Amino acid sequence: MAQARGIVLVVGCKREIPTFEYTPLQVKQAVTGYGRADKIQVQKMVQSILKVDKLPKLDDITDSMAIAICHAHSQKFAIKL
Repeated sequence: MAQARGIVLVVGCKREIPTFEYTPLQVKQAVTGYGRADKIQVQKMVQSILKVDKLPKLDDITDSMAIAICHAHSQKFAIKL
């Protein structure tokens, strides 16, 4: 995972694409209002915020949706690399 992350950061940097990172606590705080929320709470809030009937079955997809919501709501908390 660390190698893949490194490649993404290098390519983004070379192409001058802004890169942001969020901690799990920041994502949970932005999505649920509570930094210690569990995965189910985060999933339910993602579903509510995006107004979808059903979430994708893969947790990774829901996690990426939560990160996108976090980025949209809290750019001031982002760590720009």
